[in-house]
Amino acid sequence: MVVVYDISSFFFFFLFGRRGILLNQWHRESGRKVQTGNINAAKTIADVIRTCLGPRAMMKMLLDPMGGIVMTNDGNAILREIQVQHPAAKSMIEISRTQDEEVGDGTTSVIILAGEMLSVAEQFLEQQMHPTVVISAYRRALDDMLSALKDISTPVDVNNREMMLKIINSAINTKALSRWSGLACNIALDAVRTVELDENGRKEIDIKKYAKVEKVPGGIIEDSCVLKGVMVNKDVTHPRMRRLIKNPRIVLLDCSLEYKKGESQTDIEITREEDFARILQMEEEYIQQICEDIIRLKPDLVFTEKGISDLAQHYLMKANITAIRRVRKTDNNRIARACGARIASRTDELREDDVGTGAGLFEVKKIGDEYFTFVTECKDPKACTILLRGASKEILAEVERNLQDAMQVCRNVLLDPHLLPGGGAVEMAVSQRLMEHSRALTGVEQWPYRAVAQALEVIPRTLIQNCGASTIRVLTSLRAKHTQKDNVSWGVNGETGTLSDMTELGIWEPLAVKAQTYKTAVETAILLLRIDDIVSGHKKKGEEQSGGAQTGGGQEAE
Repeated sequence: MVVVYDISSFFFFFLFGRRGILLNQWHRESGRKVQTGNINAAKTIADVIRTCLGPRAMMKMLLDPMGGIVMTNDGNAILREIQVQHPAAKSMIEISRTQDEEVGDGTTSVIILAGEMLSVAEQFLEQQMHPTVVISAYRRALDDMLSALKDISTPVDVNNREMMLKIINSAINTKALSRWSGLACNIALDAVRTVELDENGRKEIDIKKYAKVEKVPGGIIEDSCVLKGVMVNKDVTHPRMRRLIKNPRIVLLDCSLEYKKGESQTDIEITREEDFARILQMEEEYIQQICEDIIRLKPDLVFTEKGISDLAQHYLMKANITAIRRVRKTDNNRIARACGARIASRTDELREDDVGTGAGLFEVKKIGDEYFTFVTECKDPKACTILLRGASKEILAEVERNLQDAMQVCRNVLLDPHLLPGGGAVEMAVSQRLMEHSRALTGVEQWPYRAVAQALEVIPRTLIQNCGASTIRVLTSLRAKHTQKDNVSWGVNGETGTLSDMTELGIWEPLAVKAQTYKTAVETAILLLRIDDIVSGHKKKGEEQSGGAQTGGGQEAE
């Protein structure tokens, strides 16, 4: 007799505990064991980067499988390199990436906070409290936290350069770049201000596209600067072309200056000698025509994203035009924004309006072994290049990560000009508010709600621990300070581990970063608490391949 089973019925039986059907292939965990496992995985990930918080943060050295080295104290960069198996740990790593993409800062805080939120929920699960009760309390607490943040926040004048530098300095102080904080703050602010675009009352600040960081090993970090224009790693195509032009007329193309070849293999059959000569003549005439289209506008400089043939180089050089080929599309877009040129797709469509005249200087410099093209001294550039110099590639990679965070913080403040005191002050203030609100709650929900208030204290506690100060003494003093009125801005001095007024120290955080940190941390904790079953369909190592045939869609058994 032949019996045919459908895979969906297998899964149905399996989920409802029918033993002996898919146990060789599938593995199931449920109930308290899963919840405990998820919480432990989240706590483990949080413990990995706990020492990376604050100005006294330690660095991690990571070796990737290819033998590359990453030295950093950036939460997202560390977790990106770590390989984990547990699904809850993968979710934790994902929230760090989300935080980095959304606001660019607070990647370490969000992991520590999410780990603590889950840790405080463990006691309620052990007391047989249903996860949905805990989740409901967490949701209510999140709403109250966000409204408390808005109450505590203070507006900032984005045109006050000194204040903006203080805000960026707060972000850089916890990084490896803190030694050069003055230089880094100015670089970050100048770069963001350069790419800021105001169109019909809508602000657009695209750091990723228009503020390119170029890392050139060699020199010292103090040599780093923001160029008032664009730099590309290219040299001129012909050695006799000019390498220095003042006030250049620039033409940008995304078409090739060479004879068009067939898309795939093309065969031409020639029977007469004159035909071959005619083909060569046609090729020459085509290149001459496209070069004449360019020369007609009398440019000094031509950038193209494609190739330039030797014959085209010859015609351009005779017309005293410098040409640079195979420029990246992103670099071409930056040059267009910097000098006011328009990228043309065909040479016969070039008009006077397409020529860029906003640049003040074009020059080719040799740095180390490579040639770099500079288009600088632009009148009103809306794109820039940040030139970073340093001793080694590892140092430059870390400096770039720190600078990206600083630029993101500056961008956040320009888009949402509201600030909060740093150094764990805002966590203690919000925690105090939640404690007061919890007294008005009735029923079992008040305990998880109060636990959220306790979880927020992990940020100042970690700052104190990383300084090597007495955690209990300082945290108790800080708690007492926040029970008094108008002490919202008191937090932990990350350098000394003592209590300080953050407004006097000038340590500020953007509201956007803090709000995103709380939202992401609480929502991740809620997501992981909702899980009560993990079904994994991984094969065990060493298991024979023939065993896999037992779980086909249409399985046959005699």
